[in-house]
Amino acid sequence: MTCPTLSPDDTAQPDNLWLQMMPWVFVVIWSTGFIIAKYAMPHAEPMTFMFVRCAGVVLCMAPIALLTRVPLPHARGRIDWRAIGHLSVAGLLLQTGYIGGVWAAIRLGIPVGLSALIVGMQPILTAVYASATGEQVSARQWSGLLLGIVGVALVVSNKLDVAGVTPISLALCVMALLSITVGTIYQKRFCPVFDLRMGSLIQFAAAGLACLPFMFLFETREIEWAPELIGALLWAVLTMSIGAMSLLFLLIRRGAATSVSALMYLTPPTTALMAWGLFGESFRPAAMAGMVLAAAGVALVLRRPARRA
Repeated sequence: MTCPTLSPDDTAQPDNLWLQMMPWVFVVIWSTGFIIAKYAMPHAEPMTFMFVRCAGVVLCMAPIALLTRVPLPHARGRIDWRAIGHLSVAGLLLQTGYIGGVWAAIRLGIPVGLSALIVGMQPILTAVYASATGEQVSARQWSGLLLGIVGVALVVSNKLDVAGVTPISLALCVMALLSITVGTIYQKRFCPVFDLRMGSLIQFAAAGLACLPFMFLFETREIEWAPELIGALLWAVLTMSIGAMSLLFLLIRRGAATSVSALMYLTPPTTALMAWGLFGESFRPAAMAGMVLAAAGVALVLRRPARRA
């Protein structure tokens, strides 16, 4: 059984192993976001950690961009400030809005399971918008999207409770849901092609600057440099931010918005498996069934329609 690719129009190197594996590598890395939060949040506040993470990415990517002489986005021989603005907005939505929003909501007490279920609505919201703006979403894909959200609900069912939920934490989680939904669509529309080195530099610089007001208004900016925090920070900068985000950019570039978003259904089951292995958290039969349903839903969304002879 071969893994489906995201773009129905992509015929270049269909047997390339990396192109086949890229979505699943992204899912595994992206799923570590909640694990990072588990290790880092006791030692640093959300926006403070986000700022340090973004600064780390900028410090890594700036020398690479300079040494490889990657230019700023340009058009007609001039710096394209409009393209830079679009990249910055996408970075704000995908980084500060989504990841920062989820981490802040968890820090304020919203249960991880409930937050995963809320942001798990993203594929359906993306499909609704995509179908309203002309992207074809088939009945098979709608069935897969509904099956996926049922699977996610089963995975997090044993962790669903409202203890610790406040209007602010709930609002932050909803904001994170809207941010990743709009961010995925926005980047697909306004930033379809860009150099990953310079694009990452611009996006994380903008996201880091956006963290500053929240750090000074709502946080103490104190960091406890424990080994867990250092490890989480290194993973967040090198693997999740540079690795997973680059894969996400490539997936958005190559695939339809609905297909890319459907991959997010696999994040809660993968995270639950990681938490079971790392922290001994329970992984009940209902969660196993949910994992199968989520995977089946994603397969329905990504499966290519049979071509007529």
